[in-house]
Amino acid sequence: MQKLFFLPFVTVLSGCTLIHDSVPKAEYITILHTNDNHGRFWQNNKGEYGMSARKTLIDRLRTEARDNGHAVLLLSGGDINTGVPESDLQYAEPDFKGMSLLNYDAMAIGNHEFDNPLHILDKQIEWANFPLLSANILNKTDQSHAYKPYTVIEKQGIKFGIIGLTTEDTAKIANPEYIGHLDFIRPSIAAKNTLIEMRTIHKDIDVTIAVTHMGHYHNASFGINAPGDVTLARELPKGELDMVIGGHSQEPVCVDTKGKPDTQFSPGKSCKPDNQNGTWIMQAHEWGKYVGKAEFKLEGEKVELQSYQLIPVNLKDNNGNLIQDYIPEDKEMLALLTPFQEIGEGQLKVPVGYVDAYLDGKRDTVRFKQSPLARLIIKAQKESVNADFGLISGGGIRHSIEAGDISYKDILKVHPFKNRITAMNWQGSELIEYLEVVTAFPADAGAYLQYEGLSFERQNGKLLNVKINGKALDPNKSYRMSINSYNAAGGDGYPVLVGKKGFVPSERTDAEVLKAYIEKYSPIKVSEL
Repeated sequence: MQKLFFLPFVTVLSGCTLIHDSVPKAEYITILHTNDNHGRFWQNNKGEYGMSARKTLIDRLRTEARDNGHAVLLLSGGDINTGVPESDLQYAEPDFKGMSLLNYDAMAIGNHEFDNPLHILDKQIEWANFPLLSANILNKTDQSHAYKPYTVIEKQGIKFGIIGLTTEDTAKIANPEYIGHLDFIRPSIAAKNTLIEMRTIHKDIDVTIAVTHMGHYHNASFGINAPGDVTLARELPKGELDMVIGGHSQEPVCVDTKGKPDTQFSPGKSCKPDNQNGTWIMQAHEWGKYVGKAEFKLEGEKVELQSYQLIPVNLKDNNGNLIQDYIPEDKEMLALLTPFQEIGEGQLKVPVGYVDAYLDGKRDTVRFKQSPLARLIIKAQKESVNADFGLISGGGIRHSIEAGDISYKDILKVHPFKNRITAMNWQGSELIEYLEVVTAFPADAGAYLQYEGLSFERQNGKLLNVKINGKALDPNKSYRMSINSYNAAGGDGYPVLVGKKGFVPSERTDAEVLKAYIEKYSPIKVSEL
């Protein structure tokens, strides 16, 4: 196996697909990559990123690479779904069809590919003219691969083996209703097994690459998250994987000369990927803000990195100035995407209410402390099911709401998952046991508890002084709680309520309920939440 020395990509082949080009073997490789698209098929209101400018850039990079005799791959670290309402309402159809026009070669299946019922993922696989890969998602019944584990692609005489891997955290952060029949096994175990299978079938693989959606955690410090790319590289034999093209942690993976995080990196500056146990690890932040470009020279058993860049896609500085030269939008891509954008905008632009101040839904807020936006959300959910109190996990809040008019688009940014609102009728004594669990979730976790109509203290690991609407919880009294279907089904590690005595489902979604509440009580005064 030939070795790539600059960006080893963890890779194990998928299925038995073999795409073959019968041409003399190239001496150079160019790897282009993105990750965590999250519905950003269209440029933002500053004219940054978007698939149309991305296509212009990638077409140019491909042409330059091929003119220089390079074999070229375009890969994605996954999470195409969820983030922008125009895309969410159309189940990421514009995103997958845009990626097909961009001619991606493969992508990792991310956890957000499970935000919708699985027939939607099946449809997305049909929209894609490239394989969606994951070797560590297995069917519980027989431990067979639920999705294509790997693919083999030959370009200019170089044979690439590409394996997909998905974060084990999907088991707790995806909707249990959709994934209850699936196992998410340790990626390193799946990689070892798939590499053996791949090399048994294809004995002349030149380069192994893993497209992953697991996160990059410097020095394997993954904390409460599932292990990521660094752990994967360390758990495999040295150099077993040439490269990892990653996603999930949504950062530019850049290190300094000592392998520590490069705190000086900013758009337009140089970036050196991480190297762990002979494997190079790359990630291009998020949303198509960058296209990663790595160039290698193959020389015998050695693969030498020639250069690496994270190329900004029309990113601007704080003064609104372009960081690099303007990249025009590709007309063919615009023609494909414009109808999708117009459909989405038409459904979303009408105001539904007004708020007098900013409602902070940033990740660093809703996963760390109580939030007025969370209280607004829970008030709406409580009212919809006539509950005494309510709770949700902070990770379910995905965006902020600016002061001023509130559109349905703003609401769908907060609630992109289409969770239904449910109720649970508790006996006080059983409720205490439930609260013992959910109030213990730590900050900096998607499970972090947001609540309304409830108060409590935790001291030395014990739950104390629990009150419902200001009154001490009575073990002999009945209480009604609102909660979304994701948490009720065990999402984010919450105790499963579905099917239990006292559980009451409904068909109303979180976005629908919040929209109705805002319409009813507008103007919303943040100081009164």
